[in-house]
Amino acid sequence: MSGLRVENLSYRYGPKTALDDVSFRVEAGQFCVLLGPNGAGKSTLFSLLTRLLVPPEGRVFIAGYELGRSPRAALARLGIVFQQSTLDLDLTVAQNLRYFAALHGLSGRAARMRIDAALDQLDMRERAGEKTRALNGGHRRRAELARALIHDPEVLLLDEPTVGLDAAARRSITNHAHGLTESGKTVLWATHLTDEVYPGDRLVILHQARILAEGGAAEIAGDMPLAERFLTMTGADA
Repeated sequence: MSGLRVENLSYRYGPKTALDDVSFRVEAGQFCVLLGPNGAGKSTLFSLLTRLLVPPEGRVFIAGYELGRSPRAALARLGIVFQQSTLDLDLTVAQNLRYFAALHGLSGRAARMRIDAALDQLDMRERAGEKTRALNGGHRRRAELARALIHDPEVLLLDEPTVGLDAAARRSITNHAHGLTESGKTVLWATHLTDEVYPGDRLVILHQARILAEGGAAEIAGDMPLAERFLTMTGADA
């Protein structure tokens, strides 16, 4: 078993239900969009998938490892880009990546090779020596994505990775992320924007803590544009 599997996941903040019996699966090499309006429970789900929160109910499997039983093995196979930037703005791009590599036990030639490969994959090699603070929003996001790839994770989580970017930068990051599946990586991309969903994507629609639909994006959209289908199902602005 590989990819990502979520089984009967629930979570509450006091009386508020953030997730209610959520289950879905993303196969290895598949790009899956977790689509939901703000407040649907997407960030709570990502916190559970990364063990920032521990679910009282349900199970998570990452690349075949159950997160609750084998957290170190599961998390070692996970790459993460959070909604809020976590780069050190006073370090260069390369310094940020070297620090992250060291956290994964990579140093010397092995670290340099991984960093160069990740930067090349995101077309960021020429920015390696620049201070992160000097980068525009799109290049910062590319740097974060490159950082998430250094340890060659099997599963990649991206939580609203295009927030604050212009249309061209959003499309560029979305295209890069789709390309990662060509090497067999499993990608879960959380967003509230329907224009970031490609017709061939797997799609999970989350609303008010529950899954409303799961399947191929084109299949779910049916005979209307996905934005209209999403609005019909959730009442949300797409």
